[in-house]
Amino acid sequence: MIELPVLNSNRSKPPLSGPALVAQLLAEQQSMSAVEEFSRWHETDVARPQSRQYRSLLPATPPGPGEQYAFEVDLDRCSGCKACVVACHTLNGLDETETWRDVGLMVGGSTSAPVMQHVTTACHHCLEPACMIACPVNAYEKDAVTGIVKHLDDQCFGCQYCTLACPYEVPKYHAGLGIVRKCDMCSSRLAVGEAPACVQSCPHEAILIRTVSRRQVVEDAETTAFLPGTPDPQITLPTTSFKTKKPFPRNLLPADYARVSAQHAHWPLVVMLVLTQLSVGAFCVGLVLEALVQLPSGTSLRPVHAVAALGFGLLALGASSLHLGRPQYAFRAVLGLRHSWLSREIVAFGLFAGCASAYAAAVFLLERIEFNLEPAIEPLGWSVAATGAIAVFCSVMIYVFTQREYWSFTRVGMRFTLTCVLLGIAAMWLSMLAAMLAAPSLQLTELVAKVSPLLCRALIVTAAVKLAWEAAIFRHLLFRRMTPLRRSAMLHAGELSRVTLARFALGLLGGVLMPLFLLNQAALGGDVASAEFIGAASLLFVACLAGELLERYLFFTACAAPRMPGGIR
Repeated sequence: MIELPVLNSNRSKPPLSGPALVAQLLAEQQSMSAVEEFSRWHETDVARPQSRQYRSLLPATPPGPGEQYAFEVDLDRCSGCKACVVACHTLNGLDETETWRDVGLMVGGSTSAPVMQHVTTACHHCLEPACMIACPVNAYEKDAVTGIVKHLDDQCFGCQYCTLACPYEVPKYHAGLGIVRKCDMCSSRLAVGEAPACVQSCPHEAILIRTVSRRQVVEDAETTAFLPGTPDPQITLPTTSFKTKKPFPRNLLPADYARVSAQHAHWPLVVMLVLTQLSVGAFCVGLVLEALVQLPSGTSLRPVHAVAALGFGLLALGASSLHLGRPQYAFRAVLGLRHSWLSREIVAFGLFAGCASAYAAAVFLLERIEFNLEPAIEPLGWSVAATGAIAVFCSVMIYVFTQREYWSFTRVGMRFTLTCVLLGIAAMWLSMLAAMLAAPSLQLTELVAKVSPLLCRALIVTAAVKLAWEAAIFRHLLFRRMTPLRRSAMLHAGELSRVTLARFALGLLGGVLMPLFLLNQAALGGDVASAEFIGAASLLFVACLAGELLERYLFFTACAAPRMPGGIR
């Protein structure tokens, strides 16, 4: 055991008074303080054994070609004391509820031979970090020599996409700063030969820094040699290695493996996704309707519909900025265009907004100026449809990139496409009502009576298919294995059951019952300009929109995915 020097031993003498006390105080002013004495002691040979101990936790040499730094965790030594968590928290000045390193628990075995294993985890500094690839502002960089994945706080604008892309939930959003932050392996300490805070603080030396072969990491990922019940290492190729001399029981799983809880709702994204798809769908439905039915000239339907669809699109883009922690830096979103689907979505919707604005302006000014704009309207219309389809595809790929089973390409693609069609039809109903109220005419009334049966049947089919597709998640409740999709089904049927019931009720009301009522009115020869007809069509639109907002809320909150081990709660 290392003994510290006795500091200011003259203070243990009996208290003095008078001139002797003054002389003692003057002498103490000439002596070193406790901090200075400890600093001198730390530089002496007495402290060197401890320095050698810290250096043993680091690689002897820097990484060579094809290598990088990585954490190595000895599970046999980890006691779950969380000294590493405290050290990381203190050194990095984190907030009270903010952590960059966590300690989880895995349990298994049998009643006669139970197994409880603590696991300490932080950023895995992956070979293919999803956070870096997903980031639209290039706020991440992977050091070419050390392999450490660093977050550039000044570059971040707080979109939080990396928190969805990382399967290990490593990046943590700081609401006060409006940015994301994460572990950087204490790179400033490593640069001068100091061990990271978590490594140096562990009383059992359970955490070390080692150099690993990148080729070996790829080979290990092929055999999923990571931890039971955690995300597939093939997604990002994590470099952290967990070692133990004891064989794990076959049923060893994270202590919170069976726990299901609703995820963050991301309301600005809910509104943005629904309204952008409404806008794209409205333009596409309008173009298809024009191709099927000859719209009479002089009616206000086409300009009203174009302006309404554009308005919903612009409102959606405005709502998306509310999801940014630092919206003043939104212009940086195009920096990741080569690798980030979020950057591509932003650029695509920017092009869509430009084409939609030009189309709406041309349609609105068609009969108000002498210049003939008719030849330009059709090409502008199809450019709106094309850019809108590309933008929605980018929206789909944003969530497919996370490789969560609930967000597979088929599931997300079907949801987003059917939302475009369903809300596009509902928006056409809204436009017809607005046109009839703004500028009623006999031609417009005849047109509404003509297209109503077509729109009602299309809406009923679309709504029925979409509701059946969403309800298919409940079949996973019949499976015994606790898969991510079964967790999502459990959330739909349990914690989120009220939202789920409201979503299906609104979907049936707006997508099936109201169209059936309008079909019946049309069959009976009802007046499409009557208050009863207008009220039913208005309720149709409101119910469809509200139902899709709840569906997109469930899209985020019910998305369950494997993660690193947590604790018993």
